[in-house]
Amino acid sequence: MAKILFNHVYKRYGKFEELAVNDFNLEVEDQEFLVFVGSSGCGKSTTLRMLAGLEDISEGEIYIGDTLVNDVPPKDRDISMVFQNYALYPNMTVFENIAFGLRLRKMPKHEIELSVKRAARVLEIENYLHRKPRELSGGQRQRVALGRAIVRTPQAFLMDEPLSNLDAKLRVQMRTEIISLHKKIGSTIIYVTHDQVEAMTMGSRIVVMEKGVIQQLDTPENVYNKPANLFVANFIGNPPMNFMEGRLQETDGVLEFQTRRFALRIQEKEAHQLRNHHQLVGRTVIMGIRPEHISFEEIALQASEHSVVSGVLHMNEFIGSDRYYHMEIGTPKMVVARAHPRYHFDEGTQASFAIDMSKALFFHKDTEKLIND
Repeated sequence: MAKILFNHVYKRYGKFEELAVNDFNLEVEDQEFLVFVGSSGCGKSTTLRMLAGLEDISEGEIYIGDTLVNDVPPKDRDISMVFQNYALYPNMTVFENIAFGLRLRKMPKHEIELSVKRAARVLEIENYLHRKPRELSGGQRQRVALGRAIVRTPQAFLMDEPLSNLDAKLRVQMRTEIISLHKKIGSTIIYVTHDQVEAMTMGSRIVVMEKGVIQQLDTPENVYNKPANLFVANFIGNPPMNFMEGRLQETDGVLEFQTRRFALRIQEKEAHQLRNHHQLVGRTVIMGIRPEHISFEEIALQASEHSVVSGVLHMNEFIGSDRYYHMEIGTPKMVVARAHPRYHFDEGTQASFAIDMSKALFFHKDTEKLIND
């Protein structure tokens, strides 16, 4: 296994040299499970393909271990890649598919057999080695693709949206199996996905990308609780974070976030950060609050006299364990609150809710960067 280093890597396409990846700098630790996440077209798969040698690098350097691999052919980079469409050979059995790369390397026949059976045992597909891919379910074919990757010990495993063709229940199962596999083989894995749930549950660290640029590199917890900017705050979380625009105003030592319809008292710890940050008192900022930090509980309403807002229920989504209320707090401004299913308001109902201001995040209106970090 080895570290992987991207050093000022660029990827340009076409005669206009449109940037798909822009000044990408990243060090992946040995045996780390790192996830690239972002919307379609953000550059995450292109970055992975440059690492694999399937895309040329326009500028910069990529190292695998201590080796500069810019001009190294894909077959000599000592990596294994798992693709979205599995890329299995339909005319070969499961055994032959898994063994294919080992045969190309001219490994002895008995070693190939031992390696394939060992990988099949880990992935619980020993009983399918004689079958063809068309005789397997989607999840079984995905295991075969993983088996072909892990049958040897490359320096890194690259996985490009490997679960996107599976149904929701099977994706959950395969997520668990890939995490377990990582623990068993202790490998370096770089995993690309557009699914934020996969990113949050699988990665030891997450790279959030947009327009070919790293927006944030951090642990799942920090990406969720301390998003670096408005893009990350809006992209990570389902439902996404609520945003309100207002002005920071201070009266008699009390700092408030004020809109045309209401004012919210900012707690002293956050107030201290905001007072000392670029002289923002008196200026417009953007406040973010997640749906789970908005409460209809009576105890919260009574204890939060300076952070209560009223709104009109616009839509109610029941999802079993929770209800999501879409509340209109000012035309056309909406916020989404997560509540226990026991709360039930009819559409058009006026309701009050408390905002936990200790969880409020504030973003600079111009730079869109997090202020109270």
